[in-house]
Amino acid sequence: MIPIVTPEEMAAIDAAAPQPVEVLIERAGAAVARTALELLGGAYGRRVVVLAGKGNNGADGRSAAARLRRRGARVEVIDAGSSPDRFGPADLVIDAAYGTGFHGQHHPPEPGGAPVLAVDIPSGVSGLTGEVGGWALPAVRTVTFAAYKPGLLLEPGRGLAGEVEVADIGLDVAGAAAGIVERADVAAYLPRRSVASHKWRAAVLVVAGSPGMAGAAQLAAAAAQRAGAGMVRLASPGFDDPTRPTEAVGIPLPARGWADALLGAVGREHAMVIGPGLGAGDATRQGVRKVLAHTDLPAVIDGDGLTVLGVDAADVLPERAAPTVLTPHDGEFERLVGHPPGADRLAAARQLAAATGAVVLLKGPVTIVAAPDGEVQVVTAGDARLATAGTGDVLSGIIGALLAQGVLAIEAAAAGAWLHGRAGSHGPARGLVAHDLLDLLPSALAEVGA
Repeated sequence: MIPIVTPEEMAAIDAAAPQPVEVLIERAGAAVARTALELLGGAYGRRVVVLAGKGNNGADGRSAAARLRRRGARVEVIDAGSSPDRFGPADLVIDAAYGTGFHGQHHPPEPGGAPVLAVDIPSGVSGLTGEVGGWALPAVRTVTFAAYKPGLLLEPGRGLAGEVEVADIGLDVAGAAAGIVERADVAAYLPRRSVASHKWRAAVLVVAGSPGMAGAAQLAAAAAQRAGAGMVRLASPGFDDPTRPTEAVGIPLPARGWADALLGAVGREHAMVIGPGLGAGDATRQGVRKVLAHTDLPAVIDGDGLTVLGVDAADVLPERAAPTVLTPHDGEFERLVGHPPGADRLAAARQLAAATGAVVLLKGPVTIVAAPDGEVQVVTAGDARLATAGTGDVLSGIIGALLAQGVLAIEAAAAGAWLHGRAGSHGPARGLVAHDLLDLLPSALAEVGA
């Protein structure tokens, strides 16, 4: 996992470093110079403009400038505090004005068409939230030091940073409580099937669907099957869907008072997905709460299940002994806590996880997965192709199947989001619909040897 640290955490790590700050600056400057040479295709005769501030970020830029001069580049260092309105002709602009802890308004010169290399983070971008004070020079590449900063992952900072390269300058970030999930992490999370496995070794109960919303139940159930559930039982209160996946076993339930009937039918399942397409009426509210209170199944709560819990989630969910995963988008997050997540999405997910005792998967351009103890796993797999109806139902089914296979809740949520995103990346650039993910999921699983 690639470590992520906040600007405040980075400042503490810098302060505790055994190396003098001058050594760290030299190492940072060397890393920036190497990347600059790569972008330039060589230094001799190239014109490089370095926009340098007063702090360590500016010092890193000046160190890189000295190295590039020694390689024959024509380097101009411009003070960020008294810069012109526009850079002159250049082959490369190195943005070393301000670092990750910047607050205020930044108004850099126009780059004049030259590519920009950012030092640690594009100047003007908050290292914590990705927000921009004023405006920032869009970089083709950013060299950041020791670890990712949240602002390089959250929009608009992510879009301004270009390709991000993490340079090791000797700082110890082993204690980081957050990280970016990589392919190897997912491969380690997923269990291998035993030769003695059978269909009841990983059974999932899906409580989803209602008249007019049968598709949500179908997608969640089919995704659980594709993600390794040996048996899926599908219960849609007051609605027996004849078009449910062929391999799923239906559980007939009345429209009202359905929780008692469902609890009487639960037996051999290992995990539950509850909420997609259930509706948000009183019957659903009562049923979801009763089922959660009276089952010891690990549960994924999605869609209408989140809506009917609302702000009571912090009262209802801590009573559960079994692991619980919440999968809100921003609107559902607001229903759970009473306000939107805000710019600091890692903190928002952590706070909801701590309040509910559940793992929280906060959906967005990047997926934030937070555990009650503060651990965060960030998933960058996937893109705008997944911004279509029903993809969230597929995700809940994947996570449910992983929970049923015994995967820890935070790892099931993170691996599920990664597989979901990778499945989407195997699809067409335009025209992807949620149902396509079911056929693409095996390719994503194959990427991690599952």
